[in-house]
Amino acid sequence: MTIDAPAGVAIAKTSLHDRDQSSYVDWPAIIAGIVLASAISLVLISFGSAVGLNFLDFGYGDGPNPIFVGIAAATWFLWVQVSSFMAGGYLTGRLRRRYFDANEDESDLRDGAHGLLVWAGAAILGTLIAVNGIGAAANTVGSAASTITNAASNVSEGAADSLDPNAYFVDTMFRSNQPTDAAAARDEAGRIFAQAALGDGTVPEADRAYLANVVAANAGVPPEEAQARVDQAIAGIEAARQQAADAARIARNTAIIGAFLLAASLLVSAIGAFWAAQKGGNHRDDNTVHPGVFRRF
Repeated sequence: MTIDAPAGVAIAKTSLHDRDQSSYVDWPAIIAGIVLASAISLVLISFGSAVGLNFLDFGYGDGPNPIFVGIAAATWFLWVQVSSFMAGGYLTGRLRRRYFDANEDESDLRDGAHGLLVWAGAAILGTLIAVNGIGAAANTVGSAASTITNAASNVSEGAADSLDPNAYFVDTMFRSNQPTDAAAARDEAGRIFAQAALGDGTVPEADRAYLANVVAANAGVPPEEAQARVDQAIAGIEAARQQAADAARIARNTAIIGAFLLAASLLVSAIGAFWAAQKGGNHRDDNTVHPGVFRRF
């Protein structure tokens, strides 16, 4: 079967022996597309980060709406990702050497496959860069944690006893309504709250009554005021615990949504790279020029 080349396109005559010894994959063109896609992505993401930080410097009262900031950042990232992959795919399709042993449909498929390889290579490169960044952050956190650990090793013996899992139960055997040392009373109250935190956060009524008696004996206040202080402290701890739980839930949901959005954006980027590579191959075959953009000066 004879395959006609488009008008104005020179056919490179390739023997079957040469064709068997070569590959349809044009790696130099693919590498060029990966480099271009990565460079465009880096420039646009840096520009978007600068613009976003500039907006955060404005006085907006309570600050910008985090939902609006998240939507704007996700939209910008999606546009950057798709456009950079399409630019890399188009360049690869334009630079790929075409072998005239296939019809137009097969040639378009090969061009699109090269675009997918650009998408895969740039995605892997971006992942490696991100992992290296996360690794550097982890090293920083590890250094900070090491510093904190060294500092914690120098705490007093009383603070070390408060970490004893049996300290709370030992305290219950020696409880007294008589005034005690203020520091010891504070430590024992901390152990009571820590024990409650290990469960559902509820302080038993017996512990509430004991804390009220200790506060009244050491602070010299009426029992009613001491009970009010204990109730207020427990309410504050419960509110802080609830805030921490809500923050953890929001962080988990945000991570799940972010993962789905990342997967969807990568899928859209793959389609865009495939289409752009085909378009670049068509422009290559048709000798298409863009005089308004690429022209001789």
